[in-house]
Amino acid sequence: MQSILELRHLKTLHALREAGNLLRAAVLLNVTQSALSHQIKLLEEHHGVSLFERKTTPIRFTPAGERLLQLADLVLPQVANSERDLARLAQGVAGQLRIAVECHTCFDWLMPAMDLFRQRWPEVELDIVSGFQADPVGLLYGHRADIAIVSEMDAGETVSYHPLFRFEIIALIARDHALASRDYLVAKDFASDTLITYPVPDDMLDVVRQVLKPAGIEPAARRTTELTVAMLQLVASKRGIATLPVWAAQNYVNRDYVLAKRITAEGLTGKLYAACLPELSDKAYLNDFVSTIRESSYLKLQSIELL
Repeated sequence: MQSILELRHLKTLHALREAGNLLRAAVLLNVTQSALSHQIKLLEEHHGVSLFERKTTPIRFTPAGERLLQLADLVLPQVANSERDLARLAQGVAGQLRIAVECHTCFDWLMPAMDLFRQRWPEVELDIVSGFQADPVGLLYGHRADIAIVSEMDAGETVSYHPLFRFEIIALIARDHALASRDYLVAKDFASDTLITYPVPDDMLDVVRQVLKPAGIEPAARRTTELTVAMLQLVASKRGIATLPVWAAQNYVNRDYVLAKRITAEGLTGKLYAACLPELSDKAYLNDFVSTIRESSYLKLQSIELL
């Protein structure tokens, strides 16, 4: 029997297992859901077996699907390791990646991605530039950082931008807040309350830049804290309204510690990019680091979309 089995089939089944459904697997592989379905259908028709049970959540693989997943678990890591070895031979031994962030909550997804990357590139020295950075791109120019995690692309900067993901930002209020019955908050709802944020400039706060400033709204008062847990304690005590990415607040919301509200009817979203100097942009380990961030974040975080 002539085999039609290719690496892409193994990658598809692996992504399907990790993502949990066809739509998320297609996003992870950067293909359309219909293309992924067609690929699986051809494989099933060729071998005369189903690979997974339809309409099951989470997805359940048949014995045939499990057998191919065993093959995927054996082959895909070896292929990935070989590709990294070829990159090492072509580009030399990798150096270091010093990461600067302008996002207080980025560590929630950055640390797991760094742990995974270390397994793939143990010779690359990973480090986080100490402290919150108001101008992480400036650290690139000064050669004090190799990657900057930023929320906007600036066409005036001579750096390369690698898109990461888009995420939803929610408002957090006390459970007995006057706005508790509202489906979502709008700009004027912040005018009579205290806005609780991290101590960063307003142009780095999405709720100010995208919602309040365009509406000409100023909160009644401002309060800042470095700690997310302190921010949520203030919210629970009815000291004001905070805004955070869904991933940073979800545990508190799930425990009914605070209430989550969408910001505007359409929802408020932020974006993240990895910036680096152009001479680093084509390095295999840099691109693998970006891919690792995208993949691990998409699989672990709620309410994000890959850019």
